[in-house]
Parts: sequence; structure tokens; C-alpha cells
Amino acid sequence: MAKKVIKKRKIKLINFLLVLFVFIGLGFCAFLILKIPVKNIIILNTNYLNDDYILSLGGIRDYPNFFLTRASQVEKKIAHSEYIRDVKLTKKVGFIFELKVFENRPLFFDFNQNKYIFDNGKASEEDSISRNFRVPRLLNYIPDNKYSKFIKEMANVKNSTVCKISDIEYQPNDYDKDRFLLYMDDGNMVYLTLTKFKMINHYNEVLKQLDNHKGILYLDNGNHFQIRD
Repeated sequence: MAKKVIKKRKIKLINFLLVLFVFIGLGFCAFLILKIPVKNIIILNTNYLNDDYILSLGGIRDYPNFFLTRASQVEKKIAHSEYIRDVKLTKKVGFIFELKVFENRPLFFDFNQNKYIFDNGKASEEDSISRNFRVPRLLNYIPDNKYSKFIKEMANVKNSTVCKISDIEYQPNDYDKDRFLLYMDDGNMVYLTLTKFKMINHYNEVLKQLDNHKGILYLDNGNHFQIRD
């Protein structure tokens, strides 16, 4: 009878050791998996921001642990930049980070503030990024009650047109307090009002009708062109 009892204890001990080794093995595997770094980082949707800038902002330039890195923390760090409206980090199969970045769109340089103004109203001082923006310069002061409307209307102007505007001047007269003068890169000038600001998007179409003449295009009161040369 004594020998049978000893065998049962050995069997129980072996089973216990097997279970222990299984748990140790699973724990070690889990540890190794958690230590796996990000294998690749894909950055989408950027126009003027480079990848290094995004990676440095998010603190992921050294390819951190895939599972232990919280997406919300990375997003918060990147979105702190005045150049970024929003960002979304998605973890993909293959230990890949996919970052979709939504940049703030620069509209003009405000001489009064000495800052670049974006479509959401945020501003940025000149630096290595902003000095490469191809945007017009706002030469003078715009009253506060007109300024937000001006930003909104500028945001409706296409990039292909914005880059052709050299300077903008607020020029109200006795008839219209929302009047602006746009100095174009090609030497022409355009008068606009805030209610008609989107008409500047048709500037390329108007040019075809001017027969290479230079002058002043009046879009604030009627649509006519005054030749200067």
C-alpha cells in the first residue's frame, strides 16, 4: 500500500511542474511579444511637414514597443503643434504604425502680428517650416470684427490661386467697409469685397480674356478691367 501512495505523489508533482513550466513559458512568450518594437511607421496626408518632424513630436523616432505605446499619448503630443489640426494613429498588422496627419493650412502672413495665419485662426511665428510657405502678405491692420470673416473667406480660396497673390491690403471706402486690394504676382491688381472674395478663384479664367494686358480688375463693384499699360 505504501508504494502506491508514493507513486501518486510523484504523479501529482510531475503534473504540477508541467503546469508551472507551461505558465512560465507563456509568460516568457508574452514578455517577448510585449518587447517587440514597431517595425514600420507610415505617415499619410502631409504636405509641408516632413516625417522627422512628426516622429520627433510623437516621441516615436526610435521605434518604441508596439503594444506598450499608447496611441492616444502619441496623438496628443503630435496635435500639440500649431501646424497640426488633428492626427490619428492606427496600429496595423505586422507591427506597423499608420499616422494620418491633418495639417493646418497657411493662408497669409500678417505683418501686424508678424505671424503666419492658418485656416483655423491659429498663428505661427516664422521658423524653418513656415518660411517656406507660399502665401500672400497682409500689409495693414484689419478691424477685429472683419478679421475672422477675412480668414474664413481666405480659406475658400484655392491653393493654386493663393500662391499667385503677392500682397493684400485692406482698403475700405465710403461705400464698402469690406473692401480689399489684392496685388497679384503677375503685376495685376484686384479689388474685392468679403462677400465676393471667392470670385478670385476664377482669376485664371479672367486672365485669358485680358490679352496679356496689365491693369486693375474691379470685382468689388461690377466686373470690369482697367488697362494700365
